[in-house]
Amino acid sequence: MKPIYQKLTTAPEEGFAFKEIRGRGFDCPWHFHSECELILVLAGGGFRMLGDHLAALRPGDLVLVGPNLPHLYRNDEDAPGGAPPVHALLIQFEADCLGGGLMGLPALAPVLRLLRRATLGLDVRGRTRAQVADCMGRMGRLSGVRRIALFLEILDLLARSRECRPLASPDYAAGGSPFDQERMNRVFRFIHEHFDRPVFLAEAAGLVHLSAGAFSRFFRAHTGTTFPRFVNELRVGRACRLLAEGESSVTEIAFACGFENLSNFNRQFLRRRGVSPSRLRAAVTGAGAADRAAAGPPSAARPRRRPGTFE
Repeated sequence: MKPIYQKLTTAPEEGFAFKEIRGRGFDCPWHFHSECELILVLAGGGFRMLGDHLAALRPGDLVLVGPNLPHLYRNDEDAPGGAPPVHALLIQFEADCLGGGLMGLPALAPVLRLLRRATLGLDVRGRTRAQVADCMGRMGRLSGVRRIALFLEILDLLARSRECRPLASPDYAAGGSPFDQERMNRVFRFIHEHFDRPVFLAEAAGLVHLSAGAFSRFFRAHTGTTFPRFVNELRVGRACRLLAEGESSVTEIAFACGFENLSNFNRQFLRRRGVSPSRLRAAVTGAGAADRAAAGPPSAARPRRRPGTFE
């Protein structure tokens, strides 16, 4: 088990760290650290979780993680057909990495407000995401003062943007004991190791030596949702990827994602995505008329949820 609390290393000559990740996984357990972290995913699948917010991972995903906010990035390593390759860029920095004198300047007041907002995690979208991604892409070719200048430009872009949406719910209580964080990581790992079959609450509860009732309360307190909803959200997320990228039938995908029958898969998928699996495949891959006919009439658009909540 990797340590739950992590102390990140920075570049001593610049005051922050720039890292590039390539491989089959993010090597990122359920953990927290005192540093801020800007994470740009260029390639990969799976999901990310920040506090009590859960979302599918897609290329282009850009998130600012505030200090001491528990988070987890997990590639879909066990998906049929193999894990998608991971490519990500990270900037890790202390909130006071620029020094008290510089951070105390009125011009940097928006940056301080940005970092306070980041305690819930910020999802960066739209034009801001494209601009910041471009800066991060150039950062690997620079060093010294030029890299520091680009870092300041990124902070300025984020601080002035209105396209940064909070992720965790406002009442999320970050932190918790290291023991609780370790138990949560054990549960997450168990879910992924048994993703292709039904996963029962009693099994997960036994892993962390809790009764079913106590585990339900424990899990909801740490994730903001119930265990069955959490597992179904992950299964639907994997199914989305397989529908878009694979050639397996809808039925084969349903069973590969751990659903016991096709009707439950269709119901859970429609509830969380607002569209049937067949209709999603038709929209993404241009499937034939037979698939579109099987999808049935168009469904209502999925209602917006407030940050940190689940259906």
